[in-house]
Amino acid sequence: MIVISTSFVKYNAMKARVIDVRNSEGRILLSTICHAGKTLFHTGHRIDGDDVQMLQSEALGDVWVAELEEGEIGEDEAVMQVASQIGCGSLEVRPAAGGRANVFATEASCVLVDADLLKQTNAINGLVIATSRNFSYARAGQRVSTVKSTPFVVARTQLASVLSLLAEKGPILQARPIHTAEVGVVFTDPEGGLRASQLFETIMGQRLERLGALAAFSQICMEQEEALAGALQQLLQSRPAVILVASTTAPAGPYDSVGRAMLRAGCQIEHFLAPVEPGTLLLLGYKDDVPILSAPGCFRSAKPNVLDLVLPPMLAKYRLSSWDIASLGHGGLLE
Repeated sequence: MIVISTSFVKYNAMKARVIDVRNSEGRILLSTICHAGKTLFHTGHRIDGDDVQMLQSEALGDVWVAELEEGEIGEDEAVMQVASQIGCGSLEVRPAAGGRANVFATEASCVLVDADLLKQTNAINGLVIATSRNFSYARAGQRVSTVKSTPFVVARTQLASVLSLLAEKGPILQARPIHTAEVGVVFTDPEGGLRASQLFETIMGQRLERLGALAAFSQICMEQEEALAGALQQLLQSRPAVILVASTTAPAGPYDSVGRAMLRAGCQIEHFLAPVEPGTLLLLGYKDDVPILSAPGCFRSAKPNVLDLVLPPMLAKYRLSSWDIASLGHGGLLE
């Protein structure tokens, strides 16, 4: 015996009616159909020609279906239109069942998200978008966003509002690729730098490897302004993606030995103090387009800290601003 579950809530303005199964091709089922203890079709299934023949062979005469009203669009088409417009960079859009489209990174990337635009878009009824966290690292093949609609249909006016907003202010999402970034490292401590190297090198290498990067260039020096400035100048000649200053002491600000060395090497200080715990004593500067970063204590720990938040965008050659660092406070309590 065929059982039809008729649990249904009407969404938007679509028409629901019982129809002869012979005329049901292309329509959306509003009931789950079971036979011999097995589910043949779930609510929301779009009936094709083979389905019609199978249902007729099971002696089913009528089905309960949805018909699009004027001014409506099917859920699958709606989410694919939105998903194709929300992002740029190394992204691929794939349809999924039940009025959903997923967006995947096609290569190792840093995910950039316009949080304000995402909120504006999600405030429009009919469609919602979820993304990975801003500045997060995404491996190749990882899902970084999903778009979901109301069941079965979306009002064309709602879809048009979303697409118009994206056209005006988009994209919401960007995947900036990370291509085996080469990092420069200064190991430094008051006794000459060897202790810093012993403390930090292994964990630092593991963290960089997870992000598709490697410590290709390194210097060991005493934590003293002139020596540090010389080490930074040596590393800058190699044009690394980022320079990390791995020191054993905590900066007291841009004018301690690390900060003075950065200034002496021609660096512009961008920001001191991050609203992230662990990692509040972050010091970030730039020499031209090369970021130089000090985050005392964070290089020693494998636990999540400010390095995991700021390294992905740096490795993807995104220039972090003082405002970007200030924005890390929401979600910045990592432990």
